[in-house]
Amino acid sequence: MGMSTQELVQEFMKLDTPTVSDALDKLQIRGGCHGLTPIVLGKKMVGPAFTVKYGPVGEQKGTVGDYIDDCETGDVVVLDNGGRTDCTVWGDILTYVATSKGIAGTIIDGVCRDIDGIREQGYPMFSRGHYMVTGKDRVMVQAVNETVAISTIQVRPGDLIMGDETGVLVIPRNRADEVLAIAKEIDAAESLILDEVKKGASLGEARKKHKYHELQRSSQ
Repeated sequence: MGMSTQELVQEFMKLDTPTVSDALDKLQIRGGCHGLTPIVLGKKMVGPAFTVKYGPVGEQKGTVGDYIDDCETGDVVVLDNGGRTDCTVWGDILTYVATSKGIAGTIIDGVCRDIDGIREQGYPMFSRGHYMVTGKDRVMVQAVNETVAISTIQVRPGDLIMGDETGVLVIPRNRADEVLAIAKEIDAAESLILDEVKKGASLGEARKKHKYHELQRSSQ
């Protein structure tokens, strides 16, 4: 029996994205969301994905959606806008509602706006940048809580999303226990290397002793 989502969230919050990224590499899982950076520095988030997929409007005029009403405390909102940077799918009203609901954070394969409000709220937001032009009448919600793509990484509802100052990772929910166990081993090894260096060992010696160059290498 694996750990509960809540337990996994608590344990991953003790780690950082570089360590978890190495664990994903060891398991040959692609998880790094290239190009996504934090809007607010000093924030860390881990939580299950609540996914939303956008597409362009055309003859069919959809809406940008009120999906936030269905999100639960601790969720990470995952917005797949196809990497578009010419119109936004998140602003100050969504930031306020998400903060009031206790949502863990948001990642966007695209951009957000109302940066001053996001920073004032201290809300964990990770995106490809920011831009003021609205997505209304430009994009529409195509699907909610279905499989999406963020920076070419597959995200399924309930997959764990991890973000910190270094970037964003997707941790497949069905592999999360494995990833966590390996990440803890890597974290412990790197702590030992640092301790040895502090005691006077050379970096080369310390790395060799604790097999630094093999920590992220797949055994397959």
